[in-house]
Amino acid sequence: MEDSYKTVERVAGGLYKEKGSRFIARVYPVTTEEEIKKILMEIKSEYFDARHHCHAWVLGVDARNTRVNDDGEPSSTAGRPILGQILSRGLTNVLVVVVRYFGGTKLGVSGLIQAYRAAASDALDHAGLVEKTVDETLSITFNYADMNDVMKVLKEENPEILERDFEMTCRVTLRVHRGDMPRLRERLARVESVRETT
Repeated sequence: MEDSYKTVERVAGGLYKEKGSRFIARVYPVTTEEEIKKILMEIKSEYFDARHHCHAWVLGVDARNTRVNDDGEPSSTAGRPILGQILSRGLTNVLVVVVRYFGGTKLGVSGLIQAYRAAASDALDHAGLVEKTVDETLSITFNYADMNDVMKVLKEENPEILERDFEMTCRVTLRVHRGDMPRLRERLARVESVRETT
């Protein structure tokens, strides 16, 4: 499984003009479909007088969860070109919306594809790209007698310590880069009293 992915760093905008039509693009870093629905509602409210609000998004580390919407434009002339720009950059956890204000002249299928592609590309160029790691959490308990052994492993492997509780039983919750998890688990398992908890 992948243990890192590329996404956009920030919300950004882009613009493309053709024969009087304006294509206003916005890109957003996102992590859930609920977040996407909320943003789409806000966009439709902000650009309530626009004729089309087309979009595409990609979610998940493996970038398998995708959706496109042509919002009344001819089939595959808006959502697919937008999605193509996201995928060509190898991005995930991204939403791109392109709002069109019609300028009175029809652009034809190839003209629309070019316009939506260009607007999406412009917005993505301004969003900044960032690589993020896929992290997992690991919670363990252990006896006081094994404190030095556990802390030695944690110092050498250097996971992020989210919680620690040394009141009754020693408990530690860690955030670990997915690629480092097997090695950390194996080393902690060698300490006799260490148990994983949920």
